[in-house]
Amino acid sequence: MNADSFGAKVEGVDVRRLDRDAFATVERALHDYGFIVFPRQELKPRDLVAFARLWGPTEPHVIDTFHHPDDPNILILSNVIRDGRPTGLADAGTYFHTDYSYLEVPARCTILYALEMPRAKRGTTFANQRRAYEDLPPATKRRIDGLVARHHYGNRDDLDEGSRTAASYLNEEQKRRVTWVRHRLVRPHPRTGVKTLYAVSGSSFGIEGMEEGEALALLDELKVHATAEKYRFTYEYSVGDVIVWDNAQLLHAAPLPEYGEARTLWRVTVKESP
Repeated sequence: MNADSFGAKVEGVDVRRLDRDAFATVERALHDYGFIVFPRQELKPRDLVAFARLWGPTEPHVIDTFHHPDDPNILILSNVIRDGRPTGLADAGTYFHTDYSYLEVPARCTILYALEMPRAKRGTTFANQRRAYEDLPPATKRRIDGLVARHHYGNRDDLDEGSRTAASYLNEEQKRRVTWVRHRLVRPHPRTGVKTLYAVSGSSFGIEGMEEGEALALLDELKVHATAEKYRFTYEYSVGDVIVWDNAQLLHAAPLPEYGEARTLWRVTVKESP
């Protein structure tokens, strides 16, 4: 689409009718381009989940407050208020992060289906972590290649639970379901083997064997580099778009929605194969 072949649109495909050969083609496209978009889809909940399962095992989000009533694998993202109650999660992931990096088995890909879109701030901004790693100085690569980061649910840059830019609020029962996990700071892509920076923004709160101040300084230095404008691309959704992005090689950030115009998407997250 832009920014050095970052993102691809797949025209003329109904995701409900992908055969094995067609799926193999779009799977390669995901690894090559980081994210792919299928426009003009008309899906029921079961269609979206069936498409997601082509990519791997799905897992419901820890925030079960806004699971779709027809299938808990779908998380409703929406700023719509109905009868005084929110219909979905409104302020979801407005900072750069990687989905499910706070789990021992993280996300392979995330799939969104756009149902209602406002005129502005409709999209997701991606940051290419493969290119960000490639551009690091050799000395920095040598320094970080063997490091292991400590992850937990949250946004290390904003821990105020009342803030719209913090990680989405968890109730006490939901908090008990998450714990500390470990992921390499530089990960070979699980499918291609290409090295990328992994989750240097968002859920990474420390580095094993490193003093806290030094670890946070390094993570912040890498975050600034990895989210630089030259690595970014924002895709603005249209109603009917289905987007799939590769969490192993991207950071992403959602817009902070206004409440004047409806923004509603369904989300399914696919985990890496353990």
